Amino acid sequence: MISLLNAIAPSFYSLHHDIKNERHTHYWLKGGRGSTKSSFISVEIILNMMDNPQANATVMRKVGSTLRESVFDQYLWAIDKLGVSHLWKESINPMQITYLPTGQKILFKGADKPRKIKSTKFRNGYNKYIHYEEVDEFNGYSEIRSINQSLMRGGDNIQVFYSYNPPKSQRNWVNLEVNEQAMRADTIVHSSDYRSVSPDWLGEPFIAEAEHTKERKPDIYRHEYLGEVIGTGAEVFANLIFREIEDTEIERFDKLNRGLDFGFAGDPLHYTTNYFDRTRRRLYIFEEIHQVRLKNREAVNKINQLKYSHGEITADSAEPRTIAEFKDLGLRIVDAKKGQGSIEQGIKFLQDLDEIIIDRGRCPNTAREFENYELERDKHGNLKGDYPDEDNHSIDATRYSLEKYLKNRRSSIKSFKGGI
Repeated sequence: MISLLNAIAPSFYSLHHDIKNERHTHYWLKGGRGSTKSSFISVEIILNMMDNPQANATVMRKVGSTLRESVFDQYLWAIDKLGVSHLWKESINPMQITYLPTGQKILFKGADKPRKIKSTKFRNGYNKYIHYEEVDEFNGYSEIRSINQSLMRGGDNIQVFYSYNPPKSQRNWVNLEVNEQAMRADTIVHSSDYRSVSPDWLGEPFIAEAEHTKERKPDIYRHEYLGEVIGTGAEVFANLIFREIEDTEIERFDKLNRGLDFGFAGDPLHYTTNYFDRTRRRLYIFEEIHQVRLKNREAVNKINQLKYSHGEITADSAEPRTIAEFKDLGLRIVDAKKGQGSIEQGIKFLQDLDEIIIDRGRCPNTAREFENYELERDKHGNLKGDYPDEDNHSIDATRYSLEKYLKNRRSSIKSFKGGI
């Protein structure tokens, strides 16, 4: 058997040790063309099965007919690359690979036949490894969760691998889900691209095509070769930064802003606390409440329990009765002075900022709404001019909280025009 270092790219060395020491359960591997992420997973599963006589594996794609010439051949490549082909036997019907010394199996299944997944059984051992290839082809994480519930039974230290090329749109379910999964203690999200792979593995034509694309079509290069989520061109906010905002940083902020968008029927109430650095044109968002069917008294109690909520709140003026009740319940609350064009002006103000910094851990709903807010397209695929009025509760609350700056901006524009 050849050395492992000759079978995986350097970008995966640390991940190899993590898998070998069983430090995590879920491994999301994203990357562009030629990143060798799928090759790495197949090598890892083959090697670790040979070291663990109780370990079996199930390899999945959304559509079963795509298995034969993709991930099945990938595992055969890994076996040949490791120099252990004499120890493994392949079968097309049923599609599986068997480790001859112990009878351990790697099964290949399509999610388009869910009954066959639920009936997965192994004569010896259990399903220790699960690999979802091209995971973005699946209908959503709920589908994958259902499959995992069927397969992750009967053993310890089960490890699940998800490999994919990130879709362009941040709104695609897999891009959204990875942001959530990255916060789990049992999960690793790993990125890779062809630049860490030996050119001898990829070949000169691949490298030449990548460099040509980099020069002529840089956006396509970033997406297809570097595996970056470049967007569809419909995103409203291109100035978002997601990072932790620590209490010590917040304590240096001098004037905090607070905004409130009232929920209605199935829409959530959204409260925000943020800080606007006017000199550097940076907005820091670090506190939220986001909940549907929240009674007014409960909402006031929740706001009062927040660490940085004690100050004046600017709220949606479309609900004067609710504002009055919130005042009676003890909040310092004023109504936003909305007018014609206020939505467009507020959004453009936010777009013009150098940075909108959102703490995803503190404000997951704010992060989700801001990064997923996109212009809609007509039936011809052209972008519409109006901003959509859905899934924008945090954006509205933020606009209200910054109204005093918007007023100053409008006054400055009027003064400037008057002096021309």
